[in-house]
Amino acid sequence: MNYKLEHACIRVMDLDKSVDFYKKALSLEEVKRRDYPDYKFTLVYLSDENRNFEIELTYNYDTEKPYEMGNGFSHFALTVSDLEESYEFHKNMGLETTDLKGLPGEKPKYYFITDPDGYKIEIIRS
Repeated sequence: MNYKLEHACIRVMDLDKSVDFYKKALSLEEVKRRDYPDYKFTLVYLSDENRNFEIELTYNYDTEKPYEMGNGFSHFALTVSDLEESYEFHKNMGLETTDLKGLPGEKPKYYFITDPDGYKIEIIRS
């Protein structure tokens, strides 16, 4: 059997703020939205222009406290051709951004940003 990675789901506190973040910071597009008012939740699916993978934002209407990240989930990763330009773009947006990093003995080839709910996103030179 062949499997294709379809999407990853994260829960968010402020749907509009999260959608805005992913659109502006990572140029993702909203490709699908499903509202379930009777069940008090909304699902928003975001993807890149190739539509190979989606991030599903789940917004539960009655959640009052931020979700706990735990220590099992680490991060999402995206690639970009011009790492330095992307890094400056995210810094200028005022996002929480790490320094450019590299594995021991390697030149810097990645950094992390943080979304409004505290999820880490790794940006890697392609």
